[in-house]
Amino acid sequence: MPQYILGVDEGTTSARAFVMDEDTNVLGFGQAELTQLYPRPGWLEHDPMQILNTQLEVMRAALRTAGIRPEQLSAVGLTNQRESALVWDKATGRPIYNLIVWASRHSDEIVAQWVASGFGDLIMERTGLVPDAFYAASKIRWILDAVPGAQERAERGELLAGTVDSWLIWNLTGRTSFCTEPSNASQTMMMNLATCEWDDDLLAHMRIPRSMLPEIVASDAEFGSIDATFGAAVPITAVLGDQQAGLFGQAALHPGQVKMTYGTAGVLNINNGPNAFRPQGLTPSAAWNIGGQLCYETEGVVYAMGKTMQWLRDDLQLIHAAPDSEWYAGQVSSTEGVYLVPAFTGLAAPTWDPSARAVLVGMSNATNRLHVIRAAVESMVFQTRDLVDAAVLGSGFDIPELRVDGGAVKNDLLCQLQADILGVPVARPQNSEATIFGAMLLAGLSAGVYGSLDEVEAKWVVDRMFEPQISRDQADSMYAGWTAARQLTRGWTNQVA
Repeated sequence: MPQYILGVDEGTTSARAFVMDEDTNVLGFGQAELTQLYPRPGWLEHDPMQILNTQLEVMRAALRTAGIRPEQLSAVGLTNQRESALVWDKATGRPIYNLIVWASRHSDEIVAQWVASGFGDLIMERTGLVPDAFYAASKIRWILDAVPGAQERAERGELLAGTVDSWLIWNLTGRTSFCTEPSNASQTMMMNLATCEWDDDLLAHMRIPRSMLPEIVASDAEFGSIDATFGAAVPITAVLGDQQAGLFGQAALHPGQVKMTYGTAGVLNINNGPNAFRPQGLTPSAAWNIGGQLCYETEGVVYAMGKTMQWLRDDLQLIHAAPDSEWYAGQVSSTEGVYLVPAFTGLAAPTWDPSARAVLVGMSNATNRLHVIRAAVESMVFQTRDLVDAAVLGSGFDIPELRVDGGAVKNDLLCQLQADILGVPVARPQNSEATIFGAMLLAGLSAGVYGSLDEVEAKWVVDRMFEPQISRDQADSMYAGWTAARQLTRGWTNQVA
């Protein structure tokens, strides 16, 4: 009898759901956009109730298009945008403020105060993370400060706080399960990386009551049942943050294996096995806890990947759609020395400079839109090398190949340029939906649909391997230009203040 798995994917720009069978054939799909709220420059919020209602809508759509009834499902796997955070009323279930999205800079001042007081050193020591408004803890602190009476209510046990996974689990299980797991918890700036528990010293300094935070359980635990939602007792058997789900979906299950996701942001993940390496500028975190075994990863995040294509399309109107960038960029053999460093909201890994701002340099009278579009594509490639170089230097791993996913990897030019600049093969899988694929595979493994990790690994199949085609001298020369351009972005807001 066939077995079916429902995948729930709550992202930054849309909510999605997939239904697949045990052979990983996608049978049903649902997707709906999420409204982006910009209360002021640099701030980004979502309506948590819209997230929940939209996610329910697309889950039903996926089941409907698959022709599958809820009772036919074997398991549910959930993956989500990570560092985003919200606070809600325990009794009513209503958020007390919008969800603050990972990319938002609401809490820059809070983090700056923590660092100035010396608290940043303890954060790095306990969590492995570079103190930044990117992570959830400062967002929760901001909400508790901004909403009148929220701190007192939190201390009385009236409020709950968490990342998107906790919010969805709590609601999908009829408010019976309040939990998270290590891949999400390790990105909050509150979890002790060594113990995989909330760190009481950090919480005390942040004034975030431990009672308002979810329990941290294994990534393949039973998180509760969605029976209250769909009328059939279907267990949620896997939860992973989106990037760790992508690492699992890319079958990067062994130490030293690497994947890069080209999404709205870009994220590099390296499987570290049982060791938590701390390369300069990159961050260690939990990859997952499966079968009682904790696996660590090294991670590097850059803020603008697909976001750069959106900027070309929506703001500059140089392209009609993101896929157009491949054709336009391919009309010129190089940028003729033009570099775009898309530090629109600062630089993340490995530089971590929130005051940096984007630059477009190297132009001449001969520069045209094609050179600018190609420079935007190349910016994704160069940012990835920034991360890989830092990772190799810090971990000692030799990276044999780069496994890639995300919508942008349909761009053959991007993949070839990436292989050229890194000097290693770039492997594009047949299934480019590694994030949701990873969550569903882990759900199937946890529920017994798959018998072993070897069986899961066999589900990963290469679509195309891109081999380096230029010399290392040429690649290094191009990268040197990028490095010089990136330096021009540094401290920009301080210079013009």
